[in-house]
Amino acid sequence: MDTVTRAAFDAARRIVIKAGSSLVQAGPAVLAAMAADIAELRGRGASIVVVSSGAVALGRARLGLTRPVLSLEQKQAAAAAGQARLVTAWDEALAAHGLAAAQALLTLDVTEYRRSWLNARATLETLMELGAIPVVNENDTIATDEIRYGDNDRLAARVAQLVGADLLVLLSDIDGLYDRDPRQDPAARRIADIPVIDDTIRAMAGEANAAAAVGTGGMRTKILAAELAGRSGCATAIALGTAPRPVLSLARPDHGSWFHPARSAARAREAWIAGAASPSGEIRIDAGAAQALRAGKSLLPVGVTGVGGRFERGETVRIVGPDGITVGRGVCAYSAEDARRIAGCRSDEVEVRLGYRRASALVHVDDLVLDA
Repeated sequence: MDTVTRAAFDAARRIVIKAGSSLVQAGPAVLAAMAADIAELRGRGASIVVVSSGAVALGRARLGLTRPVLSLEQKQAAAAAGQARLVTAWDEALAAHGLAAAQALLTLDVTEYRRSWLNARATLETLMELGAIPVVNENDTIATDEIRYGDNDRLAARVAQLVGADLLVLLSDIDGLYDRDPRQDPAARRIADIPVIDDTIRAMAGEANAAAAVGTGGMRTKILAAELAGRSGCATAIALGTAPRPVLSLARPDHGSWFHPARSAARAREAWIAGAASPSGEIRIDAGAAQALRAGKSLLPVGVTGVGGRFERGETVRIVGPDGITVGRGVCAYSAEDARRIAGCRSDEVEVRLGYRRASALVHVDDLVLDA
């Protein structure tokens, strides 16, 4: 077990860490411990994104909302009052290690539509490149029940997919998954390694604690998050958030539970593109571009001979060679209208033709799947 957990932990280069409301409310020492682990991981070369609950809980106290169940409008008001306190708490904890926090608020529709997904991904990527720690939360101030994640475990899994993380850490009030509730049964056994999430594992998780006064999730939502993240090749670990080194403790076999990913990240991305609905349009390319794609290169505008159909940036298109045979599918970085305007031009001419330049490639190699 030591080899399995250490190998997964040490190999992680992009990590999403989720902290629930109860941990945020536990006091500055808990945040300080998480910040210390984040700083050490950053020092090892890992990129970190934090998904943090707590805005509504902190806003409750600020506005004196003591009722166990709040209306949607009261939750939105509490989120508005608590969000600033939440980000300030993280910023102060990270600043002790010379790191800057950067707030990023998401709603369900942002991560469920490819165009806004790409925009959000670009923002988070830029923040990480600049050395900041993105602190992501659901935008409860404007979210309605119809466009909410409902719990930040699911949000964390979606963020892990968004940034291409290879490890999702869900910090909890329990040190992993147990075969029974350890708070009720002292003989409960921690399940340290979970290669596959099946009905037996789901049964151990029980039900989500929807009636909780502070958080909205439970072990059930964490299992669902692990399943979602695993489809994109991301491993998931559940660990005790109040431990002295809550994240780094996962390098030891006596802490936490590890969920294996279902497949590699590269194959998961390819499966998403290949499994997309009927492509919105097509891009026709010359023989040189077709050869470049098969050699592992991105599709540049200079190799494009024509654009068919109507599509927006971020939609899937079919890529067709000079012989009329489909070369593959890819996610286009430009709309059909703009793709037509830059077809056949060199990369340094894109900005002249469009008045802006979003990307040098029409379809990046990471967003491309070739036919067999």
